[in-house]
Amino acid sequence: MLWIAFQMLTGDRAKYFGILLGISFATLLIAQQSSIFCGLLLTASSQIFDAKDAPIWVMDPGMQYVDDIKPLSENELMRVRGVPGVAWAARYYKGLGRARFGDGKFQQMMILGLDDAYMVGAPQEIVVGKLEDLRQPDAVIMDERGYRSLWPNQPYILGRTFEMNDRRAVLVGICKASRTFQTFPIIYTRFSQAIRFAPQERKALSFIFAAPEPGLSVKEVAARIEQRTRLKALSRDEFAWVTIWYYLRRTGIPINFGTTVLLGFLVGTAIAGQTFYLFTIENLRQFGALKAMGLTNARLLGMILFQGLFAGVVGYGIGIGMAAAFGILAERSDRLSFFMPWQVMVGTGVAVLIIVALSSIFSLRKVLVLEPAQVFRA
Repeated sequence: MLWIAFQMLTGDRAKYFGILLGISFATLLIAQQSSIFCGLLLTASSQIFDAKDAPIWVMDPGMQYVDDIKPLSENELMRVRGVPGVAWAARYYKGLGRARFGDGKFQQMMILGLDDAYMVGAPQEIVVGKLEDLRQPDAVIMDERGYRSLWPNQPYILGRTFEMNDRRAVLVGICKASRTFQTFPIIYTRFSQAIRFAPQERKALSFIFAAPEPGLSVKEVAARIEQRTRLKALSRDEFAWVTIWYYLRRTGIPINFGTTVLLGFLVGTAIAGQTFYLFTIENLRQFGALKAMGLTNARLLGMILFQGLFAGVVGYGIGIGMAAAFGILAERSDRLSFFMPWQVMVGTGVAVLIIVALSSIFSLRKVLVLEPAQVFRA
């Protein structure tokens, strides 16, 4: 019976491709928009994940997300270092500065200041130059994406100079860094140099990086730091999720992308449902003949569900493939954040199953109430 159901489904190629079109379009739209949504959230916390050698982030208790900087005093660094179980604690500066170039052009920069001694939070992959070169006077390392935006279509040249807060900055290296939500060029430098590049403030310590002693867990030491210092101490993953949840709660990103995903679901349901319903109506005589031959409603129901499931699987494969191809092109263009985790693929698959189920339900009643005698009427 499944073979007969398959032949009925693919017999009318126009309607079969119409069903596939609706399901594929819905899959593409849901997976693509969900992946762009995940990519944007990932950029919001990318700098947290880039600091792979910083297991614990210590900050002001009032901080809500990674860019909500509330500076700490140097005394807080000493207090964190005095907490039992802390192996080391290092300074970290994060802020914005304005760079001035020789041609008179200005550009906002993301400044990341690494502890002069520990260099914690340094870029993991340096394309040109060496991390040790940061110890030179006025030295900075810039991310690849920022370099290409400032000097497009030019080769990597070290030794370029520009001004930050009326102080000279010398480019000594180029590194890879994750895309950020603000999209500004990123420069890494020593903490002592960063506070000279940035506008003057009474407090300049943005974060304190810390690590547990061997044998102690990150959560245990973070809890000790909070208890002893009254500061907020979070693991890298916890802080990333705090940042992500802030953007989910306080911005319109979820509503905007959720609306697009819902429209994709509704349009896919409408196209597939209407086409599948017309397909069933046109095949009522065949279903009636099968009933007259003794097939039960349960067997007919199984045939319709098989047809819907088969079309759903094929349409899902086409749609998810197009979404993945779009993601590859987006990454190559380097202009759009795209991240498709397995949760997006599973969620899209569930949505397609619902579309298939709803499309099948529209057709079931006509088949279930069909009288076999109608087959023999003129």
